[in-house]
Amino acid sequence: MESPVLSYLRKVHAELAELRDGTPYSVGPSSADLNPADFGIALATVDGHVYEVGTTRKQFSLQSISKPLSYGFAIAELGMDAVDAHVDVEPSGDPFNEISSNPETGRPANAMINAGAIAVASLIKGSGGRTPIQRIEHTYSEFAARRLRSDGREYRAERARSDRNHGLAYLLSAAGVVEGDPTRALETYLRQCAVQVDCRDLAMIAATLASGGTNPVTGTEVLPYEAVERVLSVMMTSGMYDDAGDWATSVGLPAKSGVGGGIIAVLPGQVGLAVYSPPLDTHGNSVRGAAACRRISSDLQMHFVRSARQGRSAIRSIRTIDQEPSNIRRTEAAADVLQEQSERALVLELAGDLFFAGTETVVRELTSRAPEIDVVVIDVRDVDEVGDAGIRMINAVFQDFRENGREILLVDPDDVLGGVDTRGITVFDSRDRAIAECEHRLLERYGGPEAMPRAVPVVDSPVLAPLDHADAEALASHMNPRHYDDGDVIRRVGQRFGGVFFILSGTISIVASHTDGTRFRLRTLGAGMTFGELALGEDDRQETTAKAEGPVEVMVLTADEIEALEERDPALAVQLWRALSRDAYMRVDRLSRANAARIRD
Repeated sequence: MESPVLSYLRKVHAELAELRDGTPYSVGPSSADLNPADFGIALATVDGHVYEVGTTRKQFSLQSISKPLSYGFAIAELGMDAVDAHVDVEPSGDPFNEISSNPETGRPANAMINAGAIAVASLIKGSGGRTPIQRIEHTYSEFAARRLRSDGREYRAERARSDRNHGLAYLLSAAGVVEGDPTRALETYLRQCAVQVDCRDLAMIAATLASGGTNPVTGTEVLPYEAVERVLSVMMTSGMYDDAGDWATSVGLPAKSGVGGGIIAVLPGQVGLAVYSPPLDTHGNSVRGAAACRRISSDLQMHFVRSARQGRSAIRSIRTIDQEPSNIRRTEAAADVLQEQSERALVLELAGDLFFAGTETVVRELTSRAPEIDVVVIDVRDVDEVGDAGIRMINAVFQDFRENGREILLVDPDDVLGGVDTRGITVFDSRDRAIAECEHRLLERYGGPEAMPRAVPVVDSPVLAPLDHADAEALASHMNPRHYDDGDVIRRVGQRFGGVFFILSGTISIVASHTDGTRFRLRTLGAGMTFGELALGEDDRQETTAKAEGPVEVMVLTADEIEALEERDPALAVQLWRALSRDAYMRVDRLSRANAARIRD
């Protein structure tokens, strides 16, 4: 199935593609290739997954989106104080090319306007045999997780029309803000603006900022966290120039636009968003890009106030059914079926918040595995809060599962997912009950009668499989039949050993107690299984309670009969104990393998 995130982005893209306002920036050779209809949206998560729709692989100039990247690079290399001595951090409220500087210090208001960016560019020097622009290209490439290069033709076209920027560079030089040759500083700035990217690159750059400066694909620390903190703060207040105030209040994401048609927006700890569309508004921002950011932020509740908590994955654990079996003792035939079909059933335990980022990890996991899944158990008892975006995404996945014959078993006794459409979804009060039902449905679909027998005579009990038929019949002749009704207590905790109980038909719950006295179902037993033998411990006392769930038929080899059997037919008694020991060993081995799988997971 297609991810609901991708489906949502397709819908937004289709609707906003109808916007026809704005005029493309037409400087440089690439302007000849500009198509006002080009429109791409890419969203990258902090674990490196990218969703993209539309024109996301067409190259264009980075332009002013380079400013926060070089600003962060300078801070990382020189330190905060050294950079602050040349560039302030105050919102200017001015257009990007405004001649803006502090009358007392000469410093530009911030690094997002041209004056501030030229001052920053002057701080980046050549080193290790590489020129300033080569070092900048290397850093930008680490942001994007692929090699990026500045286009010489674009640079020369920009330089030919940069009289105003030349004036800014010399004014800053006169004030002592630009270090060295102002023409060299302007050259570095214009070359960084001419770096070629596509929309997917921008999404990865934004995701690197969202993840605290570490590229989520390569794991490379591009910027230290302190530098990212400063960069995002200045982007929030100044990244959209004279539209920054409205942007901060209505969109609520640190962002940066470029006249090349790109916009990046960052939700720290969660996602990076990028949009490409050449037509620009009067602020120099992409018309469709700004509209897409506003729409997505609103729909997915990405405003920084709403999304203040870290966007970690909401998946605490994810296992196949063999890695987290229920407490029901299955026959060997049933256990074999569940092992063979284990990849068809998942158990997901969720925790934390189900806002956009947390929910995205869940729906991505489910949609990627959907073709192979028949049943999924989802435990939401440790979920704290569910946002509207999370509800919409979960509803989309649940609807797809229903339409394609896949089943969801939900563990939600407190109605945490109260806003989710749970029609056709069974809700349980415990994970074990949900897992037991999951196993039952797999066995119904893939197992034969031997996997889910309604009645099992003693001689056919899996426990007695090592015995030949005559020995099994001999043991059965020493047993007494008993019947129990629903709710009857068969054995109570503390009772002395009362024999070995062979279940012919029906279901029995084995109930234990926590240290605080509360009771819980330890396991469920069905036809062909035994209980009671574990009372043969140090004190020969029952440590759990056995209770009938519905009508139950059993055969009991009582303690007196076992003692008599050991005297009359010790060879048969030895066969019995060997069979019981083998059964116990197989149960422990199966549990150990399941636990080992959980540890590996």
